[in-house]
Amino acid sequence: MTTTNPILLSADKLTCIREDRLLFDELSFNVHAGDIIQVEGANGTGKTSLLRILAGLSQPYSGQVLYKDQAINQCDDEYKADLLFIGHLAGIKGEMSSEENLAFYLTMHGLDATKAEATLDEVNLFGFEDAMASNLSAGQHRRIALARLWQSQSKIWILDEPFTAIDKAGVKKLEQLMLKHTQNGGAVLLTTHQDLSINSNDYSKIILEHQFF
Repeated sequence: MTTTNPILLSADKLTCIREDRLLFDELSFNVHAGDIIQVEGANGTGKTSLLRILAGLSQPYSGQVLYKDQAINQCDDEYKADLLFIGHLAGIKGEMSSEENLAFYLTMHGLDATKAEATLDEVNLFGFEDAMASNLSAGQHRRIALARLWQSQSKIWILDEPFTAIDKAGVKKLEQLMLKHTQNGGAVLLTTHQDLSINSNDYSKIILEHQFF
């Protein structure tokens, strides 16, 4: 993978300890425009913890995350404007319909809410636009959240298990979207328990392992 593209994000000697257990120690890497980076490792090695630290939702034991050569807590508004994070919790409101949930998100981020209905079709939710989210499955909640990607203007996508409850055709479509995003100068960091089917030259891996004292 090329390293000549500009650096969008840097992890600088990140150490993470959870419940007195060391997950990773002095982990450093750069995220360049054009990168797709898969964080891989067994359960309990800190994959979700790393993504949450990179997104500014959790604090590391030591080290820092840099955006444009600044610690992310020093440029919080600018960083959040350039970040789309989708974690285990989809952030869907049960008292709103699928379309209302997506339109609300798009409006909050200055995007075109009138495209919500058409965008839901991208994630196989055609016909569920008016369905109350409280009546939908966890997998359908995930699809509503993933629909945000089709309208996103954020450079950095951080995605925790985006392929959960997605069929093979949906996985392929999402992979193609990630490739398009990186080809346009964005970057993707994700966790997944499956290998990506895209060309290995288009992505790299960070492998986390259990730490032993």
